[in-house]
Amino acid sequence: MKNEILWDCHMHSSFSADSSTLMEDMILKAVSLGLKGICFTEHLDPDYPVVPEPEQPDFSLDIPSYQNTLNDLKEKYRGALDIRFGIELGLQPHLGNFFAELEKAYPFDFVIGSSHIVHGADPYYPEFFHGRKESDCYMEYFESILENLTFFSEMDVYGHIDYIVRYGPNKNSEYTYRRYQDILDEILRALISKNVGIELNTGGFHYGLGGPNPCTDIIRRYREFGGEIVTVGADAHAPHNIAHSFDKAADILRECGFRYYTVFKERKAEFLPL
Repeated sequence: MKNEILWDCHMHSSFSADSSTLMEDMILKAVSLGLKGICFTEHLDPDYPVVPEPEQPDFSLDIPSYQNTLNDLKEKYRGALDIRFGIELGLQPHLGNFFAELEKAYPFDFVIGSSHIVHGADPYYPEFFHGRKESDCYMEYFESILENLTFFSEMDVYGHIDYIVRYGPNKNSEYTYRRYQDILDEILRALISKNVGIELNTGGFHYGLGGPNPCTDIIRRYREFGGEIVTVGADAHAPHNIAHSFDKAADILRECGFRYYTVFKERKAEFLPL
């Protein structure tokens, strides 16, 4: 019998601008699912652009309040669930020094670096794609990942590498690893050279992509290049998505040549068998 993935290492609560769920409600759901541990990775996206919404989202993060609440709940649920302190940094090239200093100031267990903003715009909004070829938008996104890595690489994993396909006009109907192989291979080699892992983000399943972010072929290629660090997270912003499609995630990792997945504690990798 194969082991299940018992850690969800990418989730958000009301400390993130795009979630309204209390942290304790996320914990209670994780306990009910029989998970061994979770890591909250609340959003911090400094210099978030003005967006076409009636109310501008605030992707700042009150880290002291977040940390204190997590520590209180960690103690409350000690013995029932291992709860770890993480963060998801919204990368942009000019923020490299800011993030480097931030990491010195707080004892994070786990740091995800993610590309949400591409040259001052968020592809979550359809305006990013207006009047442009979808393939050009995707290429610009991947190019921005390389730019970010030039200025900052002190994260544990790079989050949802093909995040943009969640929001493209045709999502992943015309998207494949092969179509963007040259730049994706360059990204994967850069990550491995900097000892930065990737995540298998099952959010792609609940965004209707039929697979994870990044797609399975990228995960396989990362392994072929010798990549070893792969965390698993559902990118849940509400309890019902915690550990979403983790049975599929385990199968994908095996298919790609992994016999383990990774969790982090005090920024150190732990490898757990599948």
